[in-house]
Amino acid sequence: MNDPTGRFDTETDAVYAGASASDDPFRFDEAVARVFPDMIRRSVPGYTTIVPMIGVIAARFARPDTALYDLGCSLGAVSLAMRHSVKVHGARIVAVDNAASMVERCRHYIALDDGQLPVALQCADIRDIDYQPASVVALNFTLQFLPPEDRDALLARLCQALTPGGALVLSEKVAFADAAEQSLLEELHLDFKRAQGYSEMEISRKRNALEEVLIPESIATHRQRLEAAGFEQVTLWHQSLNFVSILAIAPEATA
Repeated sequence: MNDPTGRFDTETDAVYAGASASDDPFRFDEAVARVFPDMIRRSVPGYTTIVPMIGVIAARFARPDTALYDLGCSLGAVSLAMRHSVKVHGARIVAVDNAASMVERCRHYIALDDGQLPVALQCADIRDIDYQPASVVALNFTLQFLPPEDRDALLARLCQALTPGGALVLSEKVAFADAAEQSLLEELHLDFKRAQGYSEMEISRKRNALEEVLIPESIATHRQRLEAAGFEQVTLWHQSLNFVSILAIAPEATA
């Protein structure tokens, strides 16, 4: 089985199957890294559309001699999508993740890939690194794992790092203020997982593991935060159930 970009072989996700499955909070450890492409494809509706489309978006907004950041890169699916879409001279990809197991496997996949765009891989906390001038930033299901109180400052820093007219892609699981809407989309998401072959035990265990780790917010909250960070145009470009992707554009240079 392969990931949406067709570049990763993967094991079938059975992290939460069987009596020996851990009840610890969710971590991006070696067990998750081994099955991650299968896990995310079967857990996140729309993922197979979002990843290649980030490559398309990057191709539109990438500028010469700038960085293209893949923050929370996991195994590098977004980095590879950008690498095979962006053609501008001097652009480079900077892929960052704080999970050593993910970075190790990502390094392997990048080395096997035949793309020409340079990729610099860092094992680091995205809140701590020094950002270089960038024309594209991808936060693909990454911000949701940061404490909510840290999200504003990070997005403000990213907006400042972006060149005029640069783009940030923010993909997130979201929550809804309307209780009926929230309940319906949650139930449909559970149906999606069941249709992907997950058992009720696996679904329950993973939900419990993520409860205090992944903290979703509303689309309105994300929009307000992006605008407060300085982004000029904020567009919801993709939604599948309670998973969305937002495109935010940095202001153009003033005369």
